[in-house]
Amino acid sequence: VTIEVTRPLSQDDPLSGEVKPRILLMGLRRSGKSSIQKVVFHKMSPNETLFLESTNKICREDVSNSSFVSFQIWDFPGQIDFFDPTFDYEMIFRGTGALIFVIDSQDDYVEALSRLHLTVTRAYKVNPEINFEVFIHKVDGLSDDAKIEKQRDIHKRANDDLADAGLEKIHLSLYLTSIYDHSIFEAFSKVVQKLIPQLPTLENLLNIFISNSGIEKAFLFDVVSKIYIATDSSPVDMQTYELCCDMIDVVIDISCIYGLTEEEAGQPYDKESMAIIHLNNTTVMYLKEVTKFLALVCFLREESFERKGLIDYNFHCFKNAIQEVFDVRVKVQKNRKLLSQRRWSKQASIESSAATTERRPIGGITCQSTIFKST
Repeated sequence: VTIEVTRPLSQDDPLSGEVKPRILLMGLRRSGKSSIQKVVFHKMSPNETLFLESTNKICREDVSNSSFVSFQIWDFPGQIDFFDPTFDYEMIFRGTGALIFVIDSQDDYVEALSRLHLTVTRAYKVNPEINFEVFIHKVDGLSDDAKIEKQRDIHKRANDDLADAGLEKIHLSLYLTSIYDHSIFEAFSKVVQKLIPQLPTLENLLNIFISNSGIEKAFLFDVVSKIYIATDSSPVDMQTYELCCDMIDVVIDISCIYGLTEEEAGQPYDKESMAIIHLNNTTVMYLKEVTKFLALVCFLREESFERKGLIDYNFHCFKNAIQEVFDVRVKVQKNRKLLSQRRWSKQASIESSAATTERRPIGGITCQSTIFKST
């Protein structure tokens, strides 16, 4: 394996003012919820998670300070009681984008399925737009046949319970996960992608890029979490994804050791950050920085890589298009916030004037709002 590395990727937040969706981590005690969060977003070694204490309260974390993937994670204790009057489940579910329910595959999951059914039905009544994700966790100790059998059994039981309750419309997405391999990162990638409204646009841009550059496969990665937020329309191979994760680790580790000077300690990368790895099967892996948090990882043949100038030009066009997509998103969010502030100010003014005058029938009040359009 031949490796070329120039300076590491950044870990600074490129965007601010993001409207953060909420992801809930739920499940029975000791099912592995906190371990998943620590491994994916805190780079904790899987072996160190053995010493984590059980979660005894709701833990909220904003991961946007350390990753381009911007959302809140709420880690719930396994003994949460939905019938406790102090537990305002309506408020929690109303602002949720995805609910991840973790099931320990190495334990008897009858109770877990009962809790899953209760959780899903309660959440769906409050917010039908929630994405329901089931992580069949700790499968590293199971054979391939056992994994498939457990997934089939859990899928059948969970959907039968929903059908008996007349909730066939609810869709459960099941994933086989473990913190000891890359399956947990791939599963989280699928969850996060559903919360990105620009996903179809990103996939289309990647398809255009690879079709005009002789590239076989491309991923748009969040480097800090190793979650890929988009890929092209061709199927994702697990081994390919694992190679991408390993490449990101290699780039960051080598760059931090050899690529920085004392003066650059605060700014560990620039717009020229990139890496090239030549594999021994005539495949080339090509990584280039897109934004301060995003990296494009491509797979292509050596003969295609000979046209590196064409690839770099197409990448420049792709990078500009990506920036435009997120610029539009930020502009729309700012306009919505401004519009909301104006409405609130006008409503407060109306209520204030009404309080200082005598009561009279409501009428004749005209409200004018401004519609902002982004181009």
